[in-house]
Amino acid sequence: PIPHQSITSIAFMLSCCANRTPNVVCWGRGGTLAFGTCNSVALYDVERKVVSVLNGHTGRVNAVHWVHREDRIESHLVSGASDNLLILWKENHGTFIKAVECKGHTGAVCAVDAIYTEDSVILVASAASDSTVRLWLCTECLHSLSFGSGFMMDVSLVLLPGSRVPILACGGDDSKVHLYVQKGTEKAMSMQGHEDWICGVTWASAGEELLLASCSQDSLIRVWRLRAKSTTGGHTEDDDNIIKMKESFFQLKETEGACAYAVALETVLAGHENRVYGVHWQPPQFKGGEMQQPLRLLSASMDKTMIIWAPEEGSGVWVEQVRVGEVGGNTLGFYGCQMSPDGSMIVAHTFHGALHLWCNDPDMEREWRPGVVISGHFSAVQDLSWDPEGEFILSVGSDQTTRLFTPWRKQESKKASWHEISRPQIHGYDMHCLANVGRFQFVSGADEKVLRVFQAPRNFVENFAHFSGISKEKLGKLHDDIPKILYTPALGLSNKAVFQGDLFQNIEQKEVFSSASDQYQESYFQPLHMTEPPPEDHLLQNTLWPEVQKLYGHGFEMFCLASDSQRTVVASACKASKAEHAAVLLWSTASWRQLQILPFHTLTVTQMAFSPDAQFLLAASRDRTWSLWRRNLPTPESPEPQFLLYAHTGKNTAVHTRIIWSCDWSPDSRYFVTSSRDKKVIIWGPCILDQCRDAAPFQITPCSSILDVGDSATAVAFCPFLCYDDGYLIAVGLEGGSIRLYKWHPVQETDPSQSHSLAVKRLRWRPRAGRAGQHCCGTDGQTDRESQDKEEESSWLQLASASVDHSVKIFNVNKRAL
Repeated sequence: PIPHQSITSIAFMLSCCANRTPNVVCWGRGGTLAFGTCNSVALYDVERKVVSVLNGHTGRVNAVHWVHREDRIESHLVSGASDNLLILWKENHGTFIKAVECKGHTGAVCAVDAIYTEDSVILVASAASDSTVRLWLCTECLHSLSFGSGFMMDVSLVLLPGSRVPILACGGDDSKVHLYVQKGTEKAMSMQGHEDWICGVTWASAGEELLLASCSQDSLIRVWRLRAKSTTGGHTEDDDNIIKMKESFFQLKETEGACAYAVALETVLAGHENRVYGVHWQPPQFKGGEMQQPLRLLSASMDKTMIIWAPEEGSGVWVEQVRVGEVGGNTLGFYGCQMSPDGSMIVAHTFHGALHLWCNDPDMEREWRPGVVISGHFSAVQDLSWDPEGEFILSVGSDQTTRLFTPWRKQESKKASWHEISRPQIHGYDMHCLANVGRFQFVSGADEKVLRVFQAPRNFVENFAHFSGISKEKLGKLHDDIPKILYTPALGLSNKAVFQGDLFQNIEQKEVFSSASDQYQESYFQPLHMTEPPPEDHLLQNTLWPEVQKLYGHGFEMFCLASDSQRTVVASACKASKAEHAAVLLWSTASWRQLQILPFHTLTVTQMAFSPDAQFLLAASRDRTWSLWRRNLPTPESPEPQFLLYAHTGKNTAVHTRIIWSCDWSPDSRYFVTSSRDKKVIIWGPCILDQCRDAAPFQITPCSSILDVGDSATAVAFCPFLCYDDGYLIAVGLEGGSIRLYKWHPVQETDPSQSHSLAVKRLRWRPRAGRAGQHCCGTDGQTDRESQDKEEESSWLQLASASVDHSVKIFNVNKRAL
């Protein structure tokens, strides 16, 4: 093993999204956005990238909350998850570690809040599906409030004005807002008014008073005002002439005496047209040497809008100041919202996990524009692939989408960040596999019997040239057979292409209707000229790729795909429980005709890989065996490639005792590696092309000791470049989420903070040395500094990984450290 210090030679970037729960996003006063993604908590710098991932939960993270401090940046974070646990994370030298784990709930935790008490001790409140709300002090559960057969959807804590006594607000399925005071955890009162489930409650401290905002599925927001009430009973003489809302009272019995508090309805905000899931006050700010609470309230609704509410200066009537959101589409609305510390940015997250960011124009107070924000799959990522030049990554997942990620650099920034710039396929079935068959063409397979071929439209190629900084000439001539844009037929399920000539022809045609159906024109996608990564609504509607071919032949759902380095042959396999369905099918990328059927395995082929020289096809199967097929040289009688069985393992020669999950080839095509559920990784070879073609299948045996990685090895990949000592570098992904690097012996393992939280499904090395987005200068006229930078950049390798934890990660590996 190499020294632990070299762990710093690995960095990572990732794509991910928020979980589909209302309380899963929280914006810290230091500018860091924390959100739950699968079983992890991501810490996201909105201006840069995900800076850290906190792995500790074994279930989906449902709620995240920063423990806010008035005087400095937060150093504690609370998270609750479906594993019934609460975790308090503590900042430690720039990183967050698990400080406290709270156990006691018997159901999934759905909401959390936390405050500092007078002794700087953290008091945590949590609501769970076990119909209880609990108050925690470190690992000790102070109180448990039971709501019988009902349950609370949100909780909020604050200290009462004029007292350091905490008060808890709860809102749930009984349409009431419940207030509890910590003194004996007695119920202070219940406030009625909402007509449906209460989805969110949040406190704000306004001087000597408190404001409580509650939102509900009745599409309304109610703001309540709580203030200390004088116990003398006196009042000013004009009190009777002022119209007031009815007040409710409760008393707090303290050792010094009794203190009364009055709660009254401040306002009802009606502006949303669907259930309101989230409300959030603008964070307090320092003004004039003291902390002041701006009276601005942000709300998010299932009607796909966010509204900023504030009282008018003259009348004090609460009115709508800003409304942002989406129009049209077929997606659900917003699950929650947050406002940045200075109030210049607002963010919402949707049912499908996408983050929507809006930024205030500094020159125009009421103008807001969409901002660039991270995006990713909201379910397990099943497969990914680099493009042949290593400039972008395609990934498919169980969220029924295919996504394309590429580096993007702001004009004023020297560093590139990865963003999704296209969503080529949005499907009706869970996606399982894909294979590139050209720079801008790929084949994908899903939970259906059909393979689908997609080709990039002209609009995407033009935008990609702008993003990557690569000239259109280097990308290749844009022929007329490349579609310009696409449209969706009224009753169709596939994206249809529109070519340049057809587009002009349609534009020239006037509104001359020859039939009744001509009055209802097809819905064309709008071509975009992108200068920055597009927001979610554009990704959903305007970045699709046209489907150019369907391939029929399999009898069950697709499972794996592979294409050769020459991009002439595609191999496909489907789920199978019998030998007749487990055959591998070969397809020609020129004609998309079925070339050959390769029968051998008896159960599902789990993964396939062509050798880098395109002479071998390797298939690994659920039946615990692998098969190796050799390409025959073309002949005048058979000009198209044909593959014959070259080697295989059987029941007697199989070394793996469980399902073989993954396989890959060494860069010189001499060795291949297999990984299995039996925790074994085996390198096989050598594969020699000079063997007699007419001889019986060649015997290939393990050429290394059997490596036990200690966990189910779900993914494996050979690095396409040799190390400085000509050693082979292999990446192994484990079911536990970690990724290990081996050079015939283990050299290092990813740090837990960089590891996935669930099984690694796919590993792919970038086909070129260097880091994508870090362009080196040409060889002509280079300075010594530029030559040194180019040599330094060539020492880096990039490894992409896809995981069940919904994320795609890219690891930067320095060969010199190995």
